[in-house]
Amino acid sequence: MRWQRNIKENNIKCNNEHLVHLSNPNISEMKEDFLYHFNLGTGTHDLQAMFGDVKFVCVGGSPARMKAFISYIGEELGLAQPGMDHPNICEGTDRYAMYKIGPVLSVSHGMGIPSIGIMLHELIKLLYHAKCSDVVIIRIGTCGGIGLEPGSVVLTRQATDSCFKPEFEQIVLGKPIVRSTDLSDDLNQELMECAKEINEFNTVMGNTMCTLDFYEGQARLDGAFCSYTDKEKQEYLQAAYAAGIRNIEMESSIFAAMCGASGIKAAVVCVTLLNRLKGDQISSSHEVLLEYQKRPQKLVGRFIKKRLGGKA
Repeated sequence: MRWQRNIKENNIKCNNEHLVHLSNPNISEMKEDFLYHFNLGTGTHDLQAMFGDVKFVCVGGSPARMKAFISYIGEELGLAQPGMDHPNICEGTDRYAMYKIGPVLSVSHGMGIPSIGIMLHELIKLLYHAKCSDVVIIRIGTCGGIGLEPGSVVLTRQATDSCFKPEFEQIVLGKPIVRSTDLSDDLNQELMECAKEINEFNTVMGNTMCTLDFYEGQARLDGAFCSYTDKEKQEYLQAAYAAGIRNIEMESSIFAAMCGASGIKAAVVCVTLLNRLKGDQISSSHEVLLEYQKRPQKLVGRFIKKRLGGKA
């Protein structure tokens, strides 16, 4: 197939600068590296044979959503067969789910910064051990919009914290380490072109606020605790909008920071389920929400197909 031929040609041109690199000298000294939360390891699996052809990694919160995505992309690339199932490569652990078809890997990451952070450590190591090159990682998911109608898709320029600062702070050995949260402008431009070609839903670029909590951390009024007024909430969200923030979720800052620190091009593509300036609770029907959730998949699917040379 064309995608296989394209990958083979690209691999011939590839040099060490295009491989995934780790910023940890200890890994190369280890006799075996066991990726505990994936239930995969260098001593038990041939990771290069299993994953060496991976060029696109798509990650999202829900195992069901990521299985649906791998089925969708299989159809788009012409790799699916009637009755084809996609087994969970991480079977044996209930932390994350992983699916693969052709050059595409689909991985769930759970909810929140700690969960996606653990997954990314092991994913980046997996790509390193598999000697993958020229890899793109894209997070697809849902979010709350700010000043956007439900169903809008947001491409993240920068991820910010709850104070609107475009950085991610990690405490290491009791000291703060601050990393950039910029995402690939080149990828965003490619994705925006794909959105224009699809021309079925509103797609915008903007900053994304990443919070540590779904309720108070996102200025909701409907949590178990609330120490602020509706007026204060509106002032905060309006200030976020003025700072260029167009959506709120819970994973983008560490995702951008870790991919950037690893030299991996990355993007965040999320669909809004509500406009937070108009309320806190999601009121759309189940059917409408399912359709919304397919929009990032459709956009990223078109991007992957174009990258691989069109039709498989």
